[in-house]
Amino acid sequence: MVLPPSGVEDMTQLSTWSYSRLVDFEQCPLRAKLKYIDKIPEPERPLPPGKTEHANDRGTRVHTAAELFVQKPIELAPELATFKEELLRLRELYKQGRVSLEGEWGMDRDWMPTSYNGPKTWLRLKLDAFVQLTPSTGVVIDYKTGRKFGNEIKHNEQGQIYQLAAFLRYPQLQEITVEFWYTDQDDMTQMRYRRDQGMRFLASFDRRGNAVTDATEFPAKPNIFNCKWCPFGPRGTGHCTVGV
Repeated sequence: MVLPPSGVEDMTQLSTWSYSRLVDFEQCPLRAKLKYIDKIPEPERPLPPGKTEHANDRGTRVHTAAELFVQKPIELAPELATFKEELLRLRELYKQGRVSLEGEWGMDRDWMPTSYNGPKTWLRLKLDAFVQLTPSTGVVIDYKTGRKFGNEIKHNEQGQIYQLAAFLRYPQLQEITVEFWYTDQDDMTQMRYRRDQGMRFLASFDRRGNAVTDATEFPAKPNIFNCKWCPFGPRGTGHCTVGV
């Protein structure tokens, strides 16, 4: 398949993918089409009772606050208080030039590193922080403001693709730790991979990524789980008429 020019999405296929696009596509190809190809705006959601901001807006705000705290000597946002020690350590490593923040990584179809938005970009990944601890060891950090319970499988897969991309991007690395910092629960999940372990995920993600970007048909997969929060179903925009 010929990729479209940089920054331009093919109007009949998904020319690039990310982990979030993979999840949407595998749950319901039609939802992925409506969201990423047709670019149907999602209806505005009312605020949950007792809340002053939506979860996505809050997540963005907390992520930005963590990034700025690592970069500058500023006060820590209240939502990050339980991770103050870890963020101070990250700040020190950042001063030493061993931390990159809000990394935008791109991979081409051969799983070679490329720009985040370029003519060869096939996979896009956004990392909250990457730490080069030693020449052979690194840490990928992802801040999570939502709940952990019920998201374990999804977050585990997200960590698998992060570590895979890190091993491919930095050939000298022999061990990578993926950390999820659950700021609302004061909890941290760690997954450690040796290079030989991490590379075993390549074939599976290659197959799944190609399924996303090779697809020319986008059938709906209506069921109670997929349709519950879908913004395009009968209780949303109505673009999908078979939603449960």
